[in-house]
Amino acid sequence: MTRLVLPRLYVILDASLLKQSEKKCAEKLLAAGVRLLQYRDKRASARELLEKSRGISDAVRPHGALFLVNDRPDVAHLVGASGVHVGQHDLSVEQARAVIGAEKLVGVSTHNLEQFTAAASTSADYIAVGPVFETRTKANPDPVVGAELVRRARALTDKPIVAIGGVTLERAAEIIAAGADSVAVISDILLAPDPAERAAKYIALLERMPQGNHAPQSKSTNDSDVWLS
Repeated sequence: MTRLVLPRLYVILDASLLKQSEKKCAEKLLAAGVRLLQYRDKRASARELLEKSRGISDAVRPHGALFLVNDRPDVAHLVGASGVHVGQHDLSVEQARAVIGAEKLVGVSTHNLEQFTAAASTSADYIAVGPVFETRTKANPDPVVGAELVRRARALTDKPIVAIGGVTLERAAEIIAAGADSVAVISDILLAPDPAERAAKYIALLERMPQGNHAPQSKSTNDSDVWLS
């Protein structure tokens, strides 16, 4: 079994923060080298979410990048996305897996060690931990967990860990050093004067960091190894 290796930078396209269309933003980020995107839109109707997600999926495919839909495995399946990301109040990992299929990615959010331990025992391909720092992208965020929870979680699984919540360019290296495989970034990229330029700075920084011994399990992807399309 080979380990799943996620790109170090995981950009979440939160519809509430986008200054341009989701597809145009995705295209610019992809051109800058981003290879892992998630689309999150809590307000869109099912039809709107489907249409917007299809546009992003079409933009991602030529780049061999990964694209996940937040919350909705049915939409992810219909648009040919790489997978789905679910939270603690969404469908369970196994329920989402039943919808999207065994060969697609399922990621799950956790906010404490108990949730992380439970997630590690599921078929989740990666586990998100956060918020690691104070975040304003959610109306009622969970308590800040800091880098320490990332360190403690790292010892519990060899699945990829994605750190999320308040991540900035200045803090990204610290989180990777704590044991995260990827950093999920929202506002520090989407609200930057030039999101693509900001993303490129993350990529340049994170690619210089040593891989370490927590590179993850089962499916693998890079620019030349395209799976899931």
